[in-house]
Amino acid sequence: MFEAMPRPASSTTTVTVLLPSWSWWWPLLLVVAAAVVADADADADAAAQPQLGMGLRPNCSTTCGGVSVPYPFGIDPGCHLGESFRLTCNTSLKPPLLLLRKWFQVMNISLDDSTVRLTGLNHIDTPLMVPILGLNFGYQLQEWSVTSTGAVPGPNEGRPGNATCPYDLGTTACHSRHSTCQGLSIGGYICKCDEGYQGNPYLSDGCQDIDECSLPGKCFSNCTNLPGGYWCQCPEGTIGDPSTRDGCVKPRDPNKGLTIGLGVGSGAMLLFLVLSITFTIYRILTRKKRMRRRCFDQNHGQLLQQLVYQRADISERMILTLDELEKATNNFDKARELGGGGHGTVYKGILSSLHVVAIKKSKIVIQREIDEFINEVVILSQINHRNVVKLHGCCLEAEVPLLVYEFISNGTLYNHLHVEDLLSLPWKDRVRIAVETARALAYLHSLASMPIIHRDIKSPNILLDDNLTVKLSDFGASRYIPVDQTGLDTAVQGTFGYLDPTYHSTGHLTDKSDVYSFGVILVELLTRKKPVSYRSLEGHGLINHFASLLSEDNLVRILDPQVVKEAGGEVIDIALLAAMCVKSVSKERPTMRQVEMTLESIHAAKEYYASSDITEESEENYVRVNDMSIIGGTNEDTLQASIDY
Repeated sequence: MFEAMPRPASSTTTVTVLLPSWSWWWPLLLVVAAAVVADADADADAAAQPQLGMGLRPNCSTTCGGVSVPYPFGIDPGCHLGESFRLTCNTSLKPPLLLLRKWFQVMNISLDDSTVRLTGLNHIDTPLMVPILGLNFGYQLQEWSVTSTGAVPGPNEGRPGNATCPYDLGTTACHSRHSTCQGLSIGGYICKCDEGYQGNPYLSDGCQDIDECSLPGKCFSNCTNLPGGYWCQCPEGTIGDPSTRDGCVKPRDPNKGLTIGLGVGSGAMLLFLVLSITFTIYRILTRKKRMRRRCFDQNHGQLLQQLVYQRADISERMILTLDELEKATNNFDKARELGGGGHGTVYKGILSSLHVVAIKKSKIVIQREIDEFINEVVILSQINHRNVVKLHGCCLEAEVPLLVYEFISNGTLYNHLHVEDLLSLPWKDRVRIAVETARALAYLHSLASMPIIHRDIKSPNILLDDNLTVKLSDFGASRYIPVDQTGLDTAVQGTFGYLDPTYHSTGHLTDKSDVYSFGVILVELLTRKKPVSYRSLEGHGLINHFASLLSEDNLVRILDPQVVKEAGGEVIDIALLAAMCVKSVSKERPTMRQVEMTLESIHAAKEYYASSDITEESEENYVRVNDMSIIGGTNEDTLQASIDY
């Protein structure tokens, strides 16, 4: 048996060739030779042809007696992968013989099949195919293989690699970048070129791309060679199988009968489709109409119609269709949202009459919200006042009711008053806004056909137009008070900070509840403090702290610095009026009519003394009489007497 031999210094991989001893191997060889005798002649003829080509190492003898010697086999020193792959060329004979040791004549070496075709020299002329790596003649004859240690281990010895390849792959003999290491089940491995490549995998760049396009029978149409493969496709305008002869053909034109059949079928299908779409649209419109009618009835449409028909001048314009409102708001686009109130979201829209309107859409579809919606429509349809927002109409066809108001573009009193800048609304505008709000409430309480209590007076519900004119809004919580009654027991509703404490504790709603909320508005105008969130250092709310400082003659501590700077003595009168409006006992509060007249008087006096017709001495006397330092029972009694009068 051959011993392991080291490789040349340029590589760390060694090779071992293991062969059995001649004494026991000869009978077995005869058996194998007999098995292949049928093709001996054909094999001999093939072996006689030299197999030159890729895989031959330069500067080395590459043939002997017409047999090609590819690496890892070699004849000359340094031209083979270790001693196990060294062959001998006997040139003393004619023709020369290529020998593997002394017993076998090498007839052919195939790297593709990893086989060596051998013939015995001792009267054995039958060729014998012996795999370079992988043929096993019995347990004593080991396979030829490349290992990382140079020798194939015995049955009881550990192997350096697994069943596929060695762990130290950097030392493999597969030097071509397009080669693959193929492990043997009993240890060692062989090298193979990747699919689409051919040549010698044991040499650098030994595996070269196969040009499949030049091979017969591969592609009969447009062929493009690719690394490791090829692309075969039919020419443009043809279809079929390009890998078979005449496999690409032009697509057939449909015959006339098929064309007629398709035309008739398409026409029938188109007619059916048109009829189906028409029927579907009809069903949708019918269902939509029924749904809108159901929503109209659900939203108390019949009741609303009866109410508005009592006034023929508004009955036609009060009821609007959902289609018109959807068109006016671009299907209620979020970009059209103006904000949200306590009872719905407000959108900006343009009606077909080119009126710019604000459209309020209820938030929640519950009976209480619908009742408040109907209540607001009914109340606003009875009101016509320059300081009350005008109702254009309503829509009852949607699942949620819709109200259409005149569009007020300048925001709310809350937005104008509570800004981050040092200066807010001028004092003269604040007084005028208070007067106009008092006018609207006095109108609701005493001049309307049936008294109306707003029940949610607060600065966010006081809208201002471009001239800062008041437009009182949000009547969803409003209630009628019969003429023969002074109040009404209801579920408590309103906004904390503005809510009448008497109404909150008893649930008995009177016109004095609006008076209290208006008094909070006056305090808000004087102090520029937010009633909902204000807390003093002692933890008091805005109204309690205001009343406490007023009684201590220290009102200047809570007044807005802008008011202190711009206002005159009328600020004391308004402060005393606010204090009377927010008295805890509702019977001690003035009526809105009395509040309106008092504010009108204060505003008129302010305008009079601000005119150019009075002397500086007269104005000085007015300011001195109403000086902020004079806050006592005399002034309050005087104001009360004025109100009673």
